[in-house]
Amino acid sequence: MVKPSRARGSGTYGKPALTLVDLVDRLADRGLDIPDRERATRYLRHLGYFRLSPYTIPFQLAGTDHQFRADVAFDDVLDLYVFDRALRLLVLDALERIEVAIRSALTDHMSLTYGDTHWYVDPQHFRDQWKRRRFLDDIAKACDDQLARAAEDQGDNLVFRSALEHYLTTYGSPRLPPSWLMVEMLTVGSLDHLVRNLGLRADKTAIARTVGLNAVLLESWLRTYVRVRNICAHHGRLWNVGLGVYPALPTSRAISWLDDPSVITGRRAKQLYPVLVSLQSVLNTISPNSSWAQRLSDLLAAHPHLPLRGIGAPEDWRQDPFWAAHIEAI
Repeated sequence: MVKPSRARGSGTYGKPALTLVDLVDRLADRGLDIPDRERATRYLRHLGYFRLSPYTIPFQLAGTDHQFRADVAFDDVLDLYVFDRALRLLVLDALERIEVAIRSALTDHMSLTYGDTHWYVDPQHFRDQWKRRRFLDDIAKACDDQLARAAEDQGDNLVFRSALEHYLTTYGSPRLPPSWLMVEMLTVGSLDHLVRNLGLRADKTAIARTVGLNAVLLESWLRTYVRVRNICAHHGRLWNVGLGVYPALPTSRAISWLDDPSVITGRRAKQLYPVLVSLQSVLNTISPNSSWAQRLSDLLAAHPHLPLRGIGAPEDWRQDPFWAAHIEAI
């Protein structure tokens, strides 16, 4: 068990559970304009007050007990929630492409360089042998779990069995699947741990080069992407959340990056904007004709009242040549 690095608070939680009507009343009592209380109640029922309440904070008066500004309505809060949901889906789209590219680069490089379809069972490729053994145990368990389930339908040329089912029911040896099947079984967290545990910097560099990065940035950005993907996958607040893990900033002009990197300094280095820039940086290599930057621009343009400082982006972010090459002028 990991020992906490900080002490717990000393208070005792005693807040009562409130009904949906009580919660709507609470928002109204704090000054939020709610023209249709039945509609607001319906949204709280299906979204949850706890999930929606963080989106009210930017609309509250500083230094008060959660009091809203006089011009704020329920739909303003809801619009911010809807924006954040769209942002999560857009970020997930980029993360999926990048994650798939790294999986492919990992298995292609290691399998072909070492001439071994099961390179990942060889201890010589890893720094931490305990982590390697634990990783192999996880893969073995996934195989055992697959065989413990009911057999998958043989299917036809349109609907067919999973690759893991085919391997396990066709081959008795090796026990574990080949590299290209193994990488498809990994969570993004497991992928991150596997890459970080590779023993040779040369291997990490070769993998990183295929996505336009170096070894240091690959490790840093992949770690950040694990955190971001978990937020998105669990429908968490993204646009102004404190990630706790941030992408290292490039020091080489060989890495695709902002023409004016000085805009990411201080507080902005700890916000979402550098993550968005990093995603586009990798997409510039693996999907140079992607419309992702344009879709990001369109999303922000559709919510002009959104405070960009929550993301950490400067007001003129589209004008940087890094973005302008992919975005139509507004």
